[in-house]
Amino acid sequence: MIIKPDNKKLLYSGRIDWSNPEEPVFVFPCTSLGMRFTGNILKICVKNNNAYWDNYLGCIIDGKQLSLLLPKEGSITLDIKVEPSEDNEHEVLFFKRQDACHEITIIKIEIDDSGRLLDMPAKPSRKIEVYGDSVSAGEISEAVDFTGKEDPEHNGGYSNSWYSYAWITARRLNAQLHDIAQGGIALMDKTGWFNEPDQTGMETAWDKIHYNKALGKIMEWDFTQYTPDVVIVAFGQNDSHPYDYMKEDYNGQMADTWREHYKAFLNGLRVKYPEAYIICCTTLLEHDIAWDNAIDEVVNQINDKRISHYLFIRNGYGTPGHLRIPEAEEMAEELCSYIESLGIEAWF
Repeated sequence: MIIKPDNKKLLYSGRIDWSNPEEPVFVFPCTSLGMRFTGNILKICVKNNNAYWDNYLGCIIDGKQLSLLLPKEGSITLDIKVEPSEDNEHEVLFFKRQDACHEITIIKIEIDDSGRLLDMPAKPSRKIEVYGDSVSAGEISEAVDFTGKEDPEHNGGYSNSWYSYAWITARRLNAQLHDIAQGGIALMDKTGWFNEPDQTGMETAWDKIHYNKALGKIMEWDFTQYTPDVVIVAFGQNDSHPYDYMKEDYNGQMADTWREHYKAFLNGLRVKYPEAYIICCTTLLEHDIAWDNAIDEVVNQINDKRISHYLFIRNGYGTPGHLRIPEAEEMAEELCSYIESLGIEAWF
């Protein structure tokens, strides 16, 4: 039996391109499609649009996680092994493991001809949104043998958004998540690593659904589709490339410009989300404390009771490489405690 992607019994999460309701496009990490069904056949047909690295589709079937290699370009039908169960019922979650190094279009799903779709539980009422870089995307998170160490050589296979601090935090708090995270991105255009040498910054990408110029047309996001209660703003890492001006000249023009743009970014979020709690932070990944000082300065200038700055216990020195699973869990544990301490009215 063929299941079309617009079937109402499918449960989607994330910032998704629904321009064609029968072919939704997954762009951001943590974007997902969940379903419950009967029978022992499960296939999914997807189309991959590659910019760089090897690309994989995440899949959790009856609690077992799989990583499914995708072609560089074009469509593929993936046959998912389904273990028989006593009640013949199964649950699966397909999700985007990586950032906009690629985009995935969902074409169709197939189950037994005698199978049927079952109802999924309702989405959590709590909503979180994250704006961040590779750490927020869960890049290289599965390289646990390199915990606390520099990154190993890789081609995308170690990256898994399921183990990002962002998704771990959302799961622990029973919240929906939109993870607007991109490896290498900085706040401002022309800085950071993403799309170098003509870098796209978060101030350009944050309000888009498609933002990677290498993958096609840029497209605006409709903010009426999702209104978070909590927004986490986690950059100030890649901004030091190609020159760490915040460290070298904290009161210089470039540093002043960054603080002005950071303030404008927060004010832009406030316009979109008048009631949201906005948490500014960096991560455990090594960086100079000047960036955290700059964030603190901007937050104090804005003087908004619902905009705060959180410093992790090992902020800026926890690891020289990307966060592995244990370090992401460390960040998530702290972040959960901090969010719970805010006493968010809508969550109780």
